[in-house]
Amino acid sequence: MKVEEINLRDPFVLAYEGVYYLYGTRGYNCWEQPEDLSTLGFDVYTSKDLQNWSDPIEIFRYTDEFWGDQNFWAPEVHHYQGKFYMFASFTAKNKCRGTQILVSNSPLGPFVPHSEESITPKNWECLDGTLYVDEQNIPHLIFCHEWVQIRDGTICSVELSQDLRERVGEVKELFHASTPSWAEKNAQRFVTDGPCVYKASDNSLCLFWSSLKGTEYVEAISFSENGQLDGKWQHAKELFFSSDGGHGMLFKGFDEEMYFTLHQPNEREKEHPVFIKISEEEILSFKKDK
Repeated sequence: MKVEEINLRDPFVLAYEGVYYLYGTRGYNCWEQPEDLSTLGFDVYTSKDLQNWSDPIEIFRYTDEFWGDQNFWAPEVHHYQGKFYMFASFTAKNKCRGTQILVSNSPLGPFVPHSEESITPKNWECLDGTLYVDEQNIPHLIFCHEWVQIRDGTICSVELSQDLRERVGEVKELFHASTPSWAEKNAQRFVTDGPCVYKASDNSLCLFWSSLKGTEYVEAISFSENGQLDGKWQHAKELFFSSDGGHGMLFKGFDEEMYFTLHQPNEREKEHPVFIKISEEEILSFKKDK
């Protein structure tokens, strides 16, 4: 398959042992609860060149024992301590949306639940949890407290146990969606989603995240002033990407190039991954523009 043929939202690429593994949200049933719940799940596509991809391989499917029954969103797979951990968002009737962690011995799955239901606060509407391991090898969950509950969405962090089964300590709020200068101050909603953390070689801590500006889905970038999660976050004045696409992430290719992938357009059943070459110098140029 060519990448334009893959209908996928929220792309995430794991580059592992010579193979690119592409995960994401199924475009055709991501919004409503389908009549056939067995169509809920996640797939992976594999490639060696980012151009030619395998057919989808199912790696997780809804079962009657699983708590979530709609909005299977944004799976990310991280290689951590010898296993592969999936961070994905789910919701169900009378339960808040949240990120649960699943695990497998292979990037091809199958994945099974690891944390006890969602690891985000049970009474918060949350989504798009991602893993960040700091210089002290402490794992953190970076996630979004969703605008649907608080209007002005936030990006938050919380330490995780070493086995990634539970939160440790209190959730910390990093910033609100309304904070950047480009945010429209009279908007009815301020959206945060799809955080991706990048630690640069100069120790700058960069956070990519998506939002809405007017009706456009956009990709923003922010920087911690002290290079740590607890630093004051400053926001680039210019958007990283503003052409009707978002929910992106960075990865290093086997050609030693860095790539940013996001989905575009942000239109139902037309979304597909886009790959953009980017250098660290280009990323850090946004820091000068904050």
